[in-house]
Amino acid sequence: MIYRRRFYTMKNYVLTLCWLLGTVFGLSAQTLQFNKNGKFKIVQFTDVHYIYQDPRSAVSVERIQEVLEAEHPDLVVFTGDLIYGKPAEEGIRTVLNLVSERAIPFAVTFGNHDDEQGLTREALLKIIQTVPHNLTTTTEGISGVTNYILPLLSSDGSRNAEILYLFDSRSYSQIKGVNGYDYIAFDQIQWYRENSRRYTTANGGQPVPSLAFFHIPLPEYNQAASAENAAFFGARKEKACAPQLNSGLFASMKEMGDVEGIFVGHDHDDDYAVMWHGILLAYGRYTGGDTVYNNLPNGARVIELTEGQKGFRTWIRSQGRVEQEVLFPDSFLKPKK
Repeated sequence: MIYRRRFYTMKNYVLTLCWLLGTVFGLSAQTLQFNKNGKFKIVQFTDVHYIYQDPRSAVSVERIQEVLEAEHPDLVVFTGDLIYGKPAEEGIRTVLNLVSERAIPFAVTFGNHDDEQGLTREALLKIIQTVPHNLTTTTEGISGVTNYILPLLSSDGSRNAEILYLFDSRSYSQIKGVNGYDYIAFDQIQWYRENSRRYTTANGGQPVPSLAFFHIPLPEYNQAASAENAAFFGARKEKACAPQLNSGLFASMKEMGDVEGIFVGHDHDDDYAVMWHGILLAYGRYTGGDTVYNNLPNGARVIELTEGQKGFRTWIRSQGRVEQEVLFPDSFLKPKK
């Protein structure tokens, strides 16, 4: 298998060769697990909108490096729109190598712009899967490409303590007369329901606490943010650019009873977190540079899980500062009178 890597250094070649050999011989599998102190930290980067060798993207590289240095995450999740220009391969490798070179596991789910730079989602996935420490995969037979599950083991390795669902929220509406963005399809929702039920059954009938990551927000983001009694933290400088049609993913998550938080990107001027019917609906902080619109200092969202504890802590890290640190669900509950 040969990959065109004109900008690669010899170190990059060696790392990738080792990774490919490990994959072939089954040596590269990475297990996500709570540490001995019962903690697990996720950094969410979103909307990097990187353009290869464009000076406007330099600040996105700087911010990614700064956040990784400050937070030392156990996992990085990219929630779409990593690249915003050609050449696509060089761009996406540049972004992912910032994480890979630190030996941090990472996962990607696509946005609506990733496959507009000359390569399909399928071609981009093949590239991503050659980068060391990648966990991104696909589920055949359902809509989209980056639909997959990352189980997080307990600190003693005996059970699944948390489940991470990654969905491909796809791109634009495929229905004549309906403008705007596509919705997460019914077969994707059925895939989630079946797996959620399987994990619940294996856990003695108790839902396993879960998080979901994808790019385009659900319609419920607008419902929640505009509700008069919304428990709300962060900036909302634009309406959520959600699909016009609601395919019912949020309702399924409520019914299955496992998902505690949903994390998206897409809307660069939003970074808020709001609780809606007991589930946290949160944006990441826009991570990119000046290649597209943005009116918030770029950064990332951080999520810290504690084994055996309901909910999680989350905050925004931007330009050396921690902002909007909250504890879910406690920070969103009204004080008892």
